[in-house]
This record gives sequence, C-alpha cells and structure tokens, in this order.
Amino acid sequence: MMIHEITEKAGKYKTRKRIGRGHGSGSGKTSGRGHKGAKSRSGYSRRPAFEGGQMQYFRRIPKRGFSNADFKTVYHIVNLASLAARFEAGATVDATALVEAGLIRNFKNPVKILGQGDLTIALNITADSFSASAIAKIEKAGGSVTAIVKKKWKRDWSAKSKNKAKKSEEVSTESTETTKD
Repeated sequence: MMIHEITEKAGKYKTRKRIGRGHGSGSGKTSGRGHKGAKSRSGYSRRPAFEGGQMQYFRRIPKRGFSNADFKTVYHIVNLASLAARFEAGATVDATALVEAGLIRNFKNPVKILGQGDLTIALNITADSFSASAIAKIEKAGGSVTAIVKKKWKRDWSAKSKNKAKKSEEVSTESTETTKD
C-alpha cells in the first residue's frame, strides 16, 4: 500500500481538534489554556510585539540615519515580448491599451518598457520610460517611441518678484501723491 492510497481512504482534510470535551480527550478541563491569567480567559488579545510590559525591542534600538526608500518610483514593467504577443502591427500602445490587454493592472504607477524578447512588428508606443535596448528594438522594427515627460513642479519666483515690484510702484505713487497735496 502506498501513501497516496492511504490518504484517498482517510480523506484530504484532518478533522479539527474538539477541545473541552472531557479529560479523556486530552484537551478537556482547561482546554489547553492552562490555569488562570489573561491568556486563559475569553476575549484575550495581545498586540504584536508586546513583551509583557517591558520596553519593546523596536523602542530599545536607537533610530539612526535617513532613507530615500519612500521616494522611490515604482514602475509597471512591460517587456517587448508581451507587446508582440498582444498587439497587431501598427497599433498604438499606451497605458489604456495596456490595461485593456491585461498587461498592467491600473494607471496608478508609471509604465516602463523593457527590451526583453524580440519585436518584429511596428508599434507606436507611448510610455513614461524606456530602456535603451527597448528603444533600439522598437525603432529597428519600424515603430515609434514617445516618452511622457512629467514636468517637475517648481516655484515661479518671477511672479513673486513681479508682485513685489508692482507693490513698490504703488507705494511710491501713493507717496508722491501725498507730497503733492
């Protein structure tokens, strides 16, 4: 008899342990909870990392340094092989087309096209970023590449200086008018 034949007869799932069904069952009386204390009572729950009231490990260790990990740009990655499989020659490929094709999940993250695989058909691809090998392969196949350039927000200091100049002109004209009177 083989092990797979035993499991066929015994069944796939193990029956749950019935606690509190007498001392003959092996887990009667206190139902495996021991005697007294918070853990033995119903409604007990303990927050993660609780160490019985002593200072938690993560609070005992000093905080050091700074990390730029929060500012990392996470891309939806699409390879050329999957584009060749899902699109016909001459198709326009952008974020909406990629979502409809099921290659990316949503528009939340920017899209990056990587050059893994071969591209034999000409595609007009618009994405946030491209690898150098992907650009070379797309252009070799006769397609076009359009990178979306997101303009970084920058404070317009020229507008502020214009406002200051305008205010100083107003103040100077007011002072000249008061001296004439």
